[in-house]
Amino acid sequence: MAGMLGCVRLWAAFCLLSLCCAVDTNKERALRLMAETPLIDGHNDLPWQMRKQFNNQLNKVDLNSIKTTHTNIAKIKEGRLAAQFWAAYVPCDTQYKDAVRQTLEQIDVVHRMCQKYPQSFMFATSSKDITDAFAQNRTASLIGVEGGHSIDSSLGTLRTMYQLGVRYLTLTHSCTTPWVDNWLVDTGSEPPIHNGLSEFGIQVIKEMNRLGMLVDLAHVSEKVMEQVLNVSAAPVIFSHSSAYAVCPHKRNVPDNILRSVKEKNGIVMVNFYNDYVTCSKTANLSDVADHFDHIKKVAGPSIIGFGGDYDGVTRVPHGLEDVSKYPDLVAELLRRGWTDSEVKAALGENLLRVFREVERVRDTLNGTQPGDIPIPYEEVQNPCRTSHGYDPVDSAGNPIPLSPLLLALTALLSWCY
Repeated sequence: MAGMLGCVRLWAAFCLLSLCCAVDTNKERALRLMAETPLIDGHNDLPWQMRKQFNNQLNKVDLNSIKTTHTNIAKIKEGRLAAQFWAAYVPCDTQYKDAVRQTLEQIDVVHRMCQKYPQSFMFATSSKDITDAFAQNRTASLIGVEGGHSIDSSLGTLRTMYQLGVRYLTLTHSCTTPWVDNWLVDTGSEPPIHNGLSEFGIQVIKEMNRLGMLVDLAHVSEKVMEQVLNVSAAPVIFSHSSAYAVCPHKRNVPDNILRSVKEKNGIVMVNFYNDYVTCSKTANLSDVADHFDHIKKVAGPSIIGFGGDYDGVTRVPHGLEDVSKYPDLVAELLRRGWTDSEVKAALGENLLRVFREVERVRDTLNGTQPGDIPIPYEEVQNPCRTSHGYDPVDSAGNPIPLSPLLLALTALLSWCY
């Protein structure tokens, strides 16, 4: 009997050792693939943490070792994070107030991060910059503006942000703008205002195509997803969304949209927020891998990417506590039978393909005049917005006198309380 128990224990120890070796082999393979292909993450809110914790006073922060965020330079290096779209995010309560100013300040934070830590971060605005930074062993730092309220319904503001380095715009956050409905419409908690995109919203998409700015459909309603996939001349991204079939949260992407993204050669970058991973407060690394598996099953490995949403969420899965943990997720995909080529596609090749196609569309539109038809004033009229440029003029450009009543009404609406 004692001999039999000894054999059982020996066999159990052998099985455990074999499992550990397999895990180690997958981790080693993951690190090798990440040394060959840049890991590109679609969304990280570290700049917002700089606002919340330090009011953007970077001189008070050491990003090498800060412990109050999911992200610091040491963790970035351990996680082999080769390129990051940093979110220039400001909350929806800034809409119709100071959203543009606050967004510009978040763009400034990303620039200053790169200036303060040039050995670690390289400011990037193109697909080539990403590969160049990878060759230099620096993290390519790109900017995505999260929420259409940040452009204040202005194509001129959109263009200016592009000139400052912004390379994607998330069309909405959790608020509807004067030209596009947000995802809460699909929950029934907010009414649809535009039935998707307004005419001006369509103009925004076309201008983004002309500029070479990635269109991000995270946070929009399903109707908007469908419309943009039909309107955009370039492939689209979901910078931080997961699979609706795995977790039926309206922030996630339904199977029919996944297939449309595949047809459009776009990308869905999987979010790590517990509430979007398991539709509950808790989740683990394996649960996140389930989303990767499902998207691959429905639409193939060519539309998958990483969009962790670190530092923008309050709960992250066990095993993915911070940005240092990416290799563990890659190892899990390998354990599940993903091939080297499939993993490399998800790491960065898919996003690079999308980015290059967006740049190609931009180049084909070279010489096309910028869109400059302003949004109708009645669609943006509010007490904090003036009407300069909208005032009526005659054919010679002379102001048309208004009736005293209309003048009084115009003056009243132009006051900002």
